Amino acid sequence: MSAVMEEFPKTIDDIDFREEFAKVGIGEILDELDRDLVGLKPVKTRIREISSLLLVEQIRQRLGFTTEAPTLHMSFTGNPGTGKTTVALRMAKILRQLGFVRQGQLISVTRDDLVGQYIGHTAPKTKEILKKAIGGVLFIDEAYYLYRPDNERDYGQEAIEILLQVMENQREDLVVILAGYADRMDKFFTLNPGFRSRIAHHIDFPDYNDSELFSIGETMLERQNYRLSPSAREAMTGYIVRRREQPHFSNARSIRNALDRARLRQANRLVAQQNPVRPEMLMIIEAEDILASRVFQDRGGMDSLDNLASDFEGKS
Repeated sequence: MSAVMEEFPKTIDDIDFREEFAKVGIGEILDELDRDLVGLKPVKTRIREISSLLLVEQIRQRLGFTTEAPTLHMSFTGNPGTGKTTVALRMAKILRQLGFVRQGQLISVTRDDLVGQYIGHTAPKTKEILKKAIGGVLFIDEAYYLYRPDNERDYGQEAIEILLQVMENQREDLVVILAGYADRMDKFFTLNPGFRSRIAHHIDFPDYNDSELFSIGETMLERQNYRLSPSAREAMTGYIVRRREQPHFSNARSIRNALDRARLRQANRLVAQQNPVRPEMLMIIEAEDILASRVFQDRGGMDSLDNLASDFEGKS
């Protein structure tokens, strides 16, 4: 047995990490993350790893081991609608529960919130945001827009310098998460090595596959007491395949927008009906509410639309 272990008090009980996770509420937050976000297994694994590291650090500190505050600034990369902001919210809760930040608020900003448009404007803006974020997490979306080397009159560099200073000096009570597209973030870090050296955790958010997007859509509807009819389920499956192939696809965000429009069409359809409407019909999204989407309106899509409509009529 080592000298260190021989000196350790023998009256201290063994550590039950399940109990420790439950005691600080981290297990509940991680379970919540699993429930609220479909897929994203590699992301959830990394968040659990970081949570485990922080819990061990807290216990080591409690037992009197020599500890040093870990660097917790992060980079979240991935396409829009992959859950980056949601995970940042959960991360803020975890950091607060474990005492690595005091309050755990999430302040989400973009370049416009930090960078001014004239001399002397940027520093006050950036410092005001940082003042709100101290004690929690500052989430900077599309962080690469802070740096515009092609514009000599751009003030983004001033905001960057202030951020770097605070990220170093206040790292025991502020976590900064930089987010954006992976390729642009890589270039940003290459041009701004000060940021790269301060980022401890790089987490990539993969796109959702078709079945995950469908499951996300059903969950969104269920939370609002809606459901898809059998024919609408097939229509929604077709919608996802087509929408993924079109520009500006934003994963879960695109699904949410599509379902918002489907609810709009459903409401309009019900109000226009001549006959009384059964209460349960207020809950059901029909195929026609999905098929009216512009995604199906190209010439090739119109043939598919007609075929789908015929199939659904035959099954009803």
